[in-house]
Amino acid sequence: MKFEKTEVMNFEGAFRGLRNPLESWEKSDSSFGIGTVNDTEDWDIAHLYCVKDNISVEDGDHYDQEVDKYAAWLRRNGIIRWGFNRCLFEYAYIGPNDLNLAQRMIKAGTSDRKFLRQIFVSVDITAPLYWYKEFDTYKVGTVANSTSTMHKIASTPITKDCFEIDDYNPDLKLIDDVNIGLRTQCFIDDLEQLRQKYLQTKDKRYWKELIRWLPEGWLQTRTVTLNYEILRNIYFQRRYHKLSEWHQFCEWIESLPYAKELITYEG
Repeated sequence: MKFEKTEVMNFEGAFRGLRNPLESWEKSDSSFGIGTVNDTEDWDIAHLYCVKDNISVEDGDHYDQEVDKYAAWLRRNGIIRWGFNRCLFEYAYIGPNDLNLAQRMIKAGTSDRKFLRQIFVSVDITAPLYWYKEFDTYKVGTVANSTSTMHKIASTPITKDCFEIDDYNPDLKLIDDVNIGLRTQCFIDDLEQLRQKYLQTKDKRYWKELIRWLPEGWLQTRTVTLNYEILRNIYFQRRYHKLSEWHQFCEWIESLPYAKELITYEG
């Protein structure tokens, strides 16, 4: 299972909307924009966290250490997208006032944390068909555009690498004591022969049998768009699922900007 080309968007709009109900925009202490490698905006926001924690410049080394800690946290979470040659980047540095309000709204429930639905995520996911069957139960807040199995199944050789094999164990024994790896390879070879026969003859009967017997471990790539609210729902519903792919998906969620503070936050 792979996650590629992850992009997170609209932190600024979401946090502006967060303050709309109370019309408290003047209390916002976040910063959004384009920065450079020499940018110090994260240091300025880190200072606000020290103020929140009653740590002042007069505290000397302790203040410097805390600023460095918060600045590192902001850089780790707040750099949303790097530009050409990594000289410029888009950032979303969330201040302590805004984060406090956001977490209070998250704890208040789905009707109060609507701002999470306005933080959008786009990602290319390569996963087996059996996982997509479960993922497809999430219809609200998700959109997916997939590569076409129907149109492209015959375009490249069918090998073991076309299937999900992350935790594959070819040494498992079947009832007749034959290793599953041997049977699996024979089956993959049969699929490849069907593919080659279809290319030679253009007889759609071979194509239909190829589609019919394609196993659910077949890998498919989809470009998926979601939002932080649906990711929060998925995370808490699937983090202990017996399918290893859901654990990989939850680990990817945890890698997103401010995931710990917004998506997986429990208060």
